[in-house]
Amino acid sequence: MDLFTVKGDFYDCDENRKLRFHKDQYMVVKGGQIENIYPMLPDEYKPVKLYDFTGRIIMPGLVDLHNHAPQYSFRGMGMELELLDWLNTYTFPEESHYKSQDYADKSYQVYVDALRKSYTTRASIFGTIYTDTTLLLMDKLEKTGLRTYVGKVNMDRNSPDYYIESTGESLHETERFLKGCLKNGYQNTRPIITPRFIPSCSDDLMMSLSQIHKRDNLPVQSHLSENRGEITWVKELAPDTNFYGEAYEKFGMIGKYDHTIMAHCVSSSKAELDLLQQSGCYVAHCPSSNINLSSGIAPIRRMLSMGINLGLGTDVAAGESLNMASEIVRAVQVSKMRWRYIHSDEDPITIVDAFYMATRGGGSFFGKVGAFEPGYSFDACIVNDSNAKTYMSIGEEARFTRMFYLNKECRLEAKFVDGKEINLY
Repeated sequence: MDLFTVKGDFYDCDENRKLRFHKDQYMVVKGGQIENIYPMLPDEYKPVKLYDFTGRIIMPGLVDLHNHAPQYSFRGMGMELELLDWLNTYTFPEESHYKSQDYADKSYQVYVDALRKSYTTRASIFGTIYTDTTLLLMDKLEKTGLRTYVGKVNMDRNSPDYYIESTGESLHETERFLKGCLKNGYQNTRPIITPRFIPSCSDDLMMSLSQIHKRDNLPVQSHLSENRGEITWVKELAPDTNFYGEAYEKFGMIGKYDHTIMAHCVSSSKAELDLLQQSGCYVAHCPSSNINLSSGIAPIRRMLSMGINLGLGTDVAAGESLNMASEIVRAVQVSKMRWRYIHSDEDPITIVDAFYMATRGGGSFFGKVGAFEPGYSFDACIVNDSNAKTYMSIGEEARFTRMFYLNKECRLEAKFVDGKEINLY
């Protein structure tokens, strides 16, 4: 069993979203899990390997609960469009290129290298409709040591002729994808059922995917109430439902025993929020994407107050970057605008709220992840903030806050996942 110790300045959140700080202390890690944090290193651990990060910020690794690997190639493009036009103009044409093994090999390598070097330690990722190149993406992610879920996307209606499956083909390829995952014996990356969204998936496809989801006890990821035009469209496609979320619930994809991530939820009704809370569904809040595509500002303070499971996602490429540290800042900024101009009765979230969402909040989708407590996985980012210079005397919480706002002046010095150091170079 691997055993080592780590020294530095530890920051994390408790279950009540309160910031905790342990300055110049020692953590003991056994078999990839945290044993405890000590003010002084116990004698029994003094002979073991020490990672000395004195003066560095050590925080739980950040969890990106929603992004699209094939879209990384056109990040920062098409931001003048709203969602549905953006999908047809940029997303579908680009994703169709991933039928080519050569194109996917080169493009996915760029994405995987960027993710490996980022603050992200775990992620839930959309691939494309193409089985073989989605497995190629998983091959590349497996080698990084990051922990990820990856989905072969399903689309059998309302999609362009050059990028669509028949219902039978979509189900056949999903089964082939799952068999490929088993054959390849992945340890770090796992499959997740991925209907793109209700407009692109027929009722027959959704019912069959739900059966696979339950048969194999697989998690689910999709999109929900992102854009007002999308919501109107879903009302036309699913007239037997009262709100968008019911279009998933009726197929057993949002329920008490389903392990589901729904991205966005910008314009969720009260009934929909109640469903999310009662079902334990995870919401991936994607503030950069929501602003870039003019989707709106999600009611995050309300969701937190209701006890909805909340994480953060970059949603590349509608979000322009994989930088989860910047996404934490953006979450706070848009929340302030919602409070100032839309709902003055909803207090804006704080940097600690957003940090919680990016660590313990989203991390719980993966298990005991996102906190520095005994039994939790040792996922950590070690940050050198010495270049973010100031001659002021600042407290520890101020140092922590400015590290996110000034993250481009800081340096990610090391990264661990399940106790294993990730190669950043």
